Amino acid sequence: MDKNFKVRIVVGLTMFVIAVVGLYTLDAIPFKILFGFFAAVAVIELMSFFKKKYTSLNVFLAICELVFLVSAVIFVARTDVNHFWYIILGVPGYDVFAYLFGKLCGGKIFKKSRPFPKVSKNKTWEGTILGLLAAIGLVAIKMGAQGAFAVDWMYLLCGPLALMGDLFESYLKRKFSVKDSNEILIKNKFFIWLEMLVGGSEGHGGFLDRIDSTAFACTVLLILSFI
Repeated sequence: MDKNFKVRIVVGLTMFVIAVVGLYTLDAIPFKILFGFFAAVAVIELMSFFKKKYTSLNVFLAICELVFLVSAVIFVARTDVNHFWYIILGVPGYDVFAYLFGKLCGGKIFKKSRPFPKVSKNKTWEGTILGLLAAIGLVAIKMGAQGAFAVDWMYLLCGPLALMGDLFESYLKRKFSVKDSNEILIKNKFFIWLEMLVGGSEGHGGFLDRIDSTAFACTVLLILSFI
């Protein structure tokens, strides 16, 4: 088991426990505050990208990502605990299962198992497809148990939206020539301790990498909820 995988597991489980405690404490206010904090640090990481590249396209992409993060904070602030479980099952659920299935089955079913080679070369068809099925399945099971298909159908999109959000951030980082969202910020002594909270070390993620999929999914769900 490589170090990167261990860090992902430990950080993922820790964040899950914290999220659950936050959701069921004081009407989920601690969770909403924590999410806002994550989004704020993610914005700082995003702004740091301009130290590498500054083009008109990059400005547009950064504005889009900023809109996603702000919209996600708004969505989380107005969403109850029951409905946010759809997000947990669908978005982190997709990320976890796509990663696991990619590690276990990548290249074993499809010989050319790279669906997005120019944007995210590490993704595999096996991980992507099975991750999506797992995410949709988890949301559908919860929805079915509550008999809420007619009302909450849009949450079935969480898995596909998670994939789209992840691909968008991968494209954004590629345009900025950034590998991990924290690679610039973590070199600043003031932010080192902060980035370590999410397992951040050079070569492994950051706050934006943790909530990119959630931000995109929540933005679309916010729009659908208004419609």
